[in-house]
Amino acid sequence: MANTVYLKIPTAAKVNKTHVLVGDIAKLYSTDKCLVQKIKPLKVYTFLNPKDNRVIISSVKIIEIINSHYPNIDITHIGEADFLLEYEPLKSESKYMDYLKIALCCILIFFGSAFTIMTFNTDVSMPELFTHIYEDITGLPHEGVTILEISYSIGIGLGIIIFYNHFGKKKLSNDPTPIELEMRQYETDIENALIDGVVRKDKHIDVD
Repeated sequence: MANTVYLKIPTAAKVNKTHVLVGDIAKLYSTDKCLVQKIKPLKVYTFLNPKDNRVIISSVKIIEIINSHYPNIDITHIGEADFLLEYEPLKSESKYMDYLKIALCCILIFFGSAFTIMTFNTDVSMPELFTHIYEDITGLPHEGVTILEISYSIGIGLGIIIFYNHFGKKKLSNDPTPIELEMRQYETDIENALIDGVVRKDKHIDVD
């Protein structure tokens, strides 16, 4: 009775070495653990030109490579039909550069958010609105900072925390945050755009 090997390949796989093996891009499972360890070192592709670092490979091609070495096994593929293989060499960056990037992002986000809130308040004339509301309700002249401005400022902070589902390193719930959703959608769009670009260049490797 032939052994069954389950093969799963993601939509996009990124490697940092020129010689790509099955174990670098695919998840393998079989009751025969020794067989899995024998399949992982099989060669899939070699990047010869560092500038030519993207290629589309058919999952059937991976099955063909495995069966050429082990013809008596059954392979069940549960991943993508075609996947993007991308080569990106390792880059050595100091921790100081990472800290600098984080600091710059924090500064941009802080001042950008503050500018956005201020321009919104200016567009809708929030000071005049608070003045009218305070005088209509209390019958007293509006002078300085009142409970309306204080409540509004606290409400903005709480609203941001609740909306983004984060306070420091803690999440308020297990639901994905809006930023996580946007990042996942952005990553999906990038992968689709890269795959489309590689296909247009006719860099597609399929079965012989």
